[in-house]
Amino acid sequence: MGVQASLAGPALRPDDIGKPGEAWLFEVAWEVCQQLGGIYTVIRSKAPAMIKRWGGRYMVIGPYDPLLSPGEFEECPAPGVLADVVTALRSDGIDARFGTWLIPGKPRTILLSPDSAMGRLAETKYRIWEHHQIGLPGDDALVNRVVAFGDAVHRFFRELCARQTPPRPIIAHFHEWMAATALPEIRHDRLPVATVFTTHATSLGRYEAMTDPWFYDHLPTVPWEADARRFNIEPQVRLERAAALGAHLLTTVSDITALECEYLLGRRPERVLPNGLNIERFVAMHEFQNLHRQYKARISRFVMAHFFPSYSFDLDRTLYLFSSGRYEYRNKGFDLTIEALARLNARMKRDRVDKTVVFFLITRAPCRSINAEVLRCRALLEDMHDTCDLIKDQIGEAVFQAAATAQMPRIEDLVTEEARLRLRRMIHGWKVDRLPFIVTHDLVDDVHDEVLNQLRRCQLFNRAEDPVKVVYHPDFITPSNPLFGIDYDQFVRGCHLGIFPSAYEPWGYTPLECVARGIPAVTSDLSGFGSYLVRHLPDYQRRGLFVVHRRGNTYEASAEELANWLLDFTRLERRDRISLRNAVESSADHFDWSNLGQCYADVHDQVRQVAGM
Repeated sequence: MGVQASLAGPALRPDDIGKPGEAWLFEVAWEVCQQLGGIYTVIRSKAPAMIKRWGGRYMVIGPYDPLLSPGEFEECPAPGVLADVVTALRSDGIDARFGTWLIPGKPRTILLSPDSAMGRLAETKYRIWEHHQIGLPGDDALVNRVVAFGDAVHRFFRELCARQTPPRPIIAHFHEWMAATALPEIRHDRLPVATVFTTHATSLGRYEAMTDPWFYDHLPTVPWEADARRFNIEPQVRLERAAALGAHLLTTVSDITALECEYLLGRRPERVLPNGLNIERFVAMHEFQNLHRQYKARISRFVMAHFFPSYSFDLDRTLYLFSSGRYEYRNKGFDLTIEALARLNARMKRDRVDKTVVFFLITRAPCRSINAEVLRCRALLEDMHDTCDLIKDQIGEAVFQAAATAQMPRIEDLVTEEARLRLRRMIHGWKVDRLPFIVTHDLVDDVHDEVLNQLRRCQLFNRAEDPVKVVYHPDFITPSNPLFGIDYDQFVRGCHLGIFPSAYEPWGYTPLECVARGIPAVTSDLSGFGSYLVRHLPDYQRRGLFVVHRRGNTYEASAEELANWLLDFTRLERRDRISLRNAVESSADHFDWSNLGQCYADVHDQVRQVAGM
């Protein structure tokens, strides 16, 4: 039975807000109580560690979204001075709510509605121009909501500072530009608040990396103002720079993103805050291996439905590889992965490697629905399985009854004619005269889909003679998905290897999620996670991890390096792969928040000194 380390500590009392004079810590993020991206995982997974250190003095602040927030937020009365602050904000027209975020640790949460602050939007924009010379457009819905939320956050801290008696130290830790538009105004008003700004990825850097494969080499000469206008993101970039330059401490998630901050935001971060996870531990090493086997069987069921109507192969000699993430074709390394798989396909045929590789690409691309033929084969397989279960039960009962009467049963008497006929019809309708589909869904624009076009160029067509097969799944994997019927975490556990050779990835949670589940993973030295491995865990290969060298390397050289490593991986036998998973699992503790959370503790101690608290 799996045992998860508990970091939540004792339940918080309603009035537990610390003794007078003890500091409060507020983390402000756009993704509090709404899952939109990686920052949600950072804040959510870190919460138990923060509660353990801060108790009721730790709170999170986010925007209230009537469609998303209620599913994760439970409103309750605010304690002490916070009740006065919430009341004051409401009387000033701000929809402010206090409660708990329904996640492990149940951190105290303040949600502020951007919509309720829209009435003062023109005044807020004028103030930002007057104080910081940042011009903001009137027709950008996202920027308007972000600025309105920033105004509400600014008013929250202004009310809090004015009402608490006696005053206590306040730390406000802002994540990303969307949550940090209040920070410049807090500093302008000289509020007694120690501020930390963590950028998880610069707005401009993401765009630059999409268009420039040598982005990091060109960083010192990037004309940030001109390029921000060229990409039509000047307001975001200027708001982000104002937050970075105005914070008492600037932090980021990796050394590689620190370079972006230096050249694109005009300030070198004082600290790096690597991202972690809550690592699930097991009493016995074999338990996570059992989970791998269990979920691999579920993936194999999909593979049978997808490929076996056209041709079959030995599932015991099949490896499941995958990549996942936002549809950023080059930034996420999808292009490099596909190129390496094409080379792997050729080499496995050349060297006659007796294995099959099924590669899953999991991302969200515009699509209409699941392909009807893919669904039909899946349903037919399930019907076939139910029929075989029925036949199995019939055989068992017939054998039992014959044995009970001391007779040897005749084979022809074991299965009814009706069941044999039903099975015969299924087998007849099962086989199809076509290659297995590459895409599981009907794409909105398959002619211009970059992933699909590269698969065509590389001729990865799922032919029977090709050892490398591809399944392009342009949607998230959830338990309600009729093709897999498992959640994403379970899917990861069932695979043999995750491949994430990103060209731009400030951190990279996808390979870390593999590590947390004892699955080997590939990353790159252009990702924060990969650069962290190179710097802090130089024996990463022994730990079941591989870093593709992309920085200073040509695309050709990186693809060759990845293809060679994948070929070596396919040659591993089951015992070797089990040992590798054991090595990955034993390394997972390094990335647990119980260890990496100390980096946050150090920053929060340091910012109090910098702010003179």
